[in-house]
Amino acid sequence: MTPASPGQPDATSVLLPGPWTHRDVSANGVRLHAAEAGEGPLVLLLHGFPQFWWTWRAQLTALADAGFRAVAPDLRGYGASDKPPRGYDLPTLSADVAALVRALGERDAVVVGHDWGGLLGWTMAALHPRTVRRLVVLSMAHPRRLRASMTDPRQRRASRYALGFQVPRVPEKRLTRADDDPVADLMRRWAGPEWARSADFAQAVARYRDAARIPQAAYGAMEYHRWAGRSQLRPDGLRYARRMAAPITAPTLQLHGGADPCVLPDSARGSGRYVAGAYEWRELPGLGHFLPEEAPADITRAIVEWVA
Repeated sequence: MTPASPGQPDATSVLLPGPWTHRDVSANGVRLHAAEAGEGPLVLLLHGFPQFWWTWRAQLTALADAGFRAVAPDLRGYGASDKPPRGYDLPTLSADVAALVRALGERDAVVVGHDWGGLLGWTMAALHPRTVRRLVVLSMAHPRRLRASMTDPRQRRASRYALGFQVPRVPEKRLTRADDDPVADLMRRWAGPEWARSADFAQAVARYRDAARIPQAAYGAMEYHRWAGRSQLRPDGLRYARRMAAPITAPTLQLHGGADPCVLPDSARGSGRYVAGAYEWRELPGLGHFLPEEAPADITRAIVEWVA
């Protein structure tokens, strides 16, 4: 791993103190850092871009208080987890998380995923169905529904930011430059208006900006987007799309902000056609893309009700 330069954040910067414990877990050949709180049935909380485990800070404590074992890992390439040069495709990433469930001593888990974590949740439920007892997806369409939504010019415009991530090295340099702030720009663009005006939003931007500047973290985050973009017409991407046609049997709750400008509600709506088990869609008016932070109490309540 590339060492941090003087004044540059390192992986220890995400080991934030609180009513949780930090641990490292070996899963699928990588070391994943996770924050953990509580005892009881396992609820696995998967973050998105440009975040890390801390996006679930409110849910970690609230789920622990509700009688669950809440675990929020840093995904491969993020935070204090390993940042290998390869393995940023959704099948490999979902295998990471399925192995994490077993490494935590459980056969299955309630999987809650936001943004890229939502894509991982959908993928786990299709490719590793025995590891997913129940599924909650926030702010993300089913992968096949997302792929189909790119025929809509509105979603293409909303996803245009990812085109700049396809070139090598340049977006990593921009994410880690002290005189540029793409993390703050994206978050302001995607956040709901009420949260974007809050002090909590300013603190979150600072946390995620620092996390993006951990050595190799920007590379990992960009590789997620590069695989998603470049695999569309490659054999591995086409094979993934075919495998994702498998019906999801886990009871699935899908939560989406009515004002989400990143993954439009019309793009996410209709994902239930890929769910064979119980399914519920809830659109949350006025909220943007960052549901766990914009409405923490409402999101926790929805998770607890769905699991119960």
